[in-house]
Amino acid sequence: MNKIAGVLIAIGAGVAIGAALGVLYAPDEGAETRKRIVKRSKKLMGAIDDTMDEGRESLEEIRVELQKQLQKVNRKIEEVKN
Repeated sequence: MNKIAGVLIAIGAGVAIGAALGVLYAPDEGAETRKRIVKRSKKLMGAIDDTMDEGRESLEEIRVELQKQLQKVNRKIEEVKN
């Protein structure tokens, strides 16, 4: 999970930096440029939040399935012991 989160953060940071640089070099006025940076940053953060939520849901589903499988294994071990 930590590796996945790190990769997502690195990708998000790279996209944000690239977007900011692209906007900074655009031929707009400073105030308009800052508005565009803020707008794009908010949109990017929303996308990152959505992706993280989906990742958490997937991990929870995997955790639940692994727990079920572990319970089955434990039952089989108990059967073999008896």
